[in-house]
Amino acid sequence: MSLPKINPTKTKAWNELSDHFNSLKDGKMQQWFKDDHERSSRMSVIWEEFYLDYSKNRVTDETLTKLLNLAIEVDLRSAIDAQFSGEPINETEGRSVLHTALRDFNNMKPEVRETLQKIKSFSEKVIEGEWKGATGKSITDVVNIGIGGSDLGPDMVCEALQFYKNHLNVHFVSNVDGDHVMETIKSLNRETTLFIIVSKTFTTQETLTNAQTIRNWFLEKGSEADISKHFAAVSTNLEAVADFGIAAENIFPMWNWVGGRFSLWSAVGLSISCAVGYENFEKLLKGAHKMDLHFKDSDFRQNIPVILALLSVWYNNFFGCESECIVPYSQYLNKLVAYLQQGIMESNGKSVDRNGEQIDYQTGTIVWGSTGTNAQHAFFQLIHQGTKLIPTDFICFSESLYGNLDHQNKLLANCFAQTEALLQGTYETEVDNNFKIFEGNKPTNTLLIKKLTPETLGSLIAMYEHKLFVQGIIWNIFSYDQWGVELGKKLAKNTLGAIETRNPAAAQNSSTKSLINKAL
Repeated sequence: MSLPKINPTKTKAWNELSDHFNSLKDGKMQQWFKDDHERSSRMSVIWEEFYLDYSKNRVTDETLTKLLNLAIEVDLRSAIDAQFSGEPINETEGRSVLHTALRDFNNMKPEVRETLQKIKSFSEKVIEGEWKGATGKSITDVVNIGIGGSDLGPDMVCEALQFYKNHLNVHFVSNVDGDHVMETIKSLNRETTLFIIVSKTFTTQETLTNAQTIRNWFLEKGSEADISKHFAAVSTNLEAVADFGIAAENIFPMWNWVGGRFSLWSAVGLSISCAVGYENFEKLLKGAHKMDLHFKDSDFRQNIPVILALLSVWYNNFFGCESECIVPYSQYLNKLVAYLQQGIMESNGKSVDRNGEQIDYQTGTIVWGSTGTNAQHAFFQLIHQGTKLIPTDFICFSESLYGNLDHQNKLLANCFAQTEALLQGTYETEVDNNFKIFEGNKPTNTLLIKKLTPETLGSLIAMYEHKLFVQGIIWNIFSYDQWGVELGKKLAKNTLGAIETRNPAAAQNSSTKSLINKAL
C-alpha cells in the first residue's frame, strides 16, 4: 500500500474551501464569540491529560466540516494505516517509517525490545556507579556527540525533564565549530566522563570531527585500551566504530526505518536514559504511544493532531500565512521550538509532490517561537500589532513541578490573557489614538496539559510528529525524505578541499573563491 497521490487543489473540498474563505476572510472572531456562547466548549478536545482549545481560530463549524472533507478526500485514513502497518511510505528512499514501532510495547519488534533492554542495563550501570572508567572511577559526566536528529531530540528532552534528572551531568556537542567542543570538554575529567557518539553511518562530518577531537584530547592522558571504558556508539557502521576503538558491547543499533529527526525514541535516546533513568525514558515512550493510538483510532473531528494540521493548512494555503509560532509557557521547554523546527521544516519543506511534479501551492510553514513569558517581552508586539497574521500555539501546564503557587498563577494568567488579548484586541473599545489600536482577531490554539511529566512530554512530541504527517499528506508531499540537505554537504567537501590546500581557485563559484581568499 503506497500513499495516495492526490493534488489537494484539484479536490472538490479545496474548491469549496476557496469559496468559503472568500466569504469568511473578513469575519470577526470577537463577534462570533459574542453570538455563540457554546463556541469554546464545542471547539475543544479533551484527551487524557490534554485539553485543546481551538475556539480562538478564524473558523466556523462550516469551515471545520469542509477541512475535514478535505482530509477525507485526500484519503488521510489510508495514509495513516499505511504508515502504521509498515508500508514503505518513504518512497523516494524505499523505506518504511516506523518510529511509532519504537514505543509500541504491546507489539514490539524483537530487535527493539532487545535494544531497550540493553539501554536499560547500560544506563543503570552508569547511574549506579557500576560502570567504571579506565582508572576505576565511576562516571559523573556523559557527553552526547551528534548533530541534527542525533542531538536536537535528546538535548531537548534532557532539558525538558531536568526536574527528573539524577546526579549525572549530561552535555551535548553538535556544531563542528571547534569552540563549541572545546568549551564543553575543558572542564571535564577524563577519568569520569563517558562519551556517546551518535551517527547512523559513522561518516557525518560534524560528528566524526568532534568525536576525533575528543578522542585525541582523551588520549593525551589515556591509552588506546582505555577508549573502550569511556566511549559508546549508536550506529550501523560496526566496522568504523570498531576502528575507532569502541568495544562491541558498547555499540547500539539504528535502523533504516527510523528517520533521524524521529529517532530520540530509539538508542539515540541513550543519553536521555542516562540523564533521567530508564524508567522515565520508558514513560516517555509510553506517553508517545498513547498519542499514537489517539491519532490512529480517533475520529478526525476529535483528533488533536488532525485538527491542528487542518488549521495550519487553512492559514497557510488560504490566508497566506507563511509562519506559525509556538510558545510553551514552561522554561523547561526552551529547546522544544528548535527541535520542532527540524521535525516540521525538514519534513515539509518540499516543492515537488508525490507524483514527481512541481508544486504551485504553498507547502511547509516556517516554525519559530520561544518560551512565555519571555516571548511577551520580545516578539509579541509583532503578533499583536504587526501586519502579518501569525497563528500561534500556546502550551501550558495546570500544575508546576515545584509547586510555587504564586509563580504558577501568574504564569497561567499571562498565558490565558495573551490569547484573549490576541482575540479581542480593542474591538468595540474607545482608544485615544491610533497607536493604541489592537485589531485583535488573531488566531491561537491553547493546549493545557495537567503536568509536565515524561509521559505527557512524550505525548506532546508525538502530537507534533503526527501533525506534520497530516500536513504532508494533504499537501501531497513526501514528508520523510530530506534530499535538500545533501547538496550543501557535497559542496562543503569540495570547498573544504580548497580551504585545506589554500587554493581558492579550486572552488566552483566566484563568490566562494573570493570568500575563501578573504578567509585565508
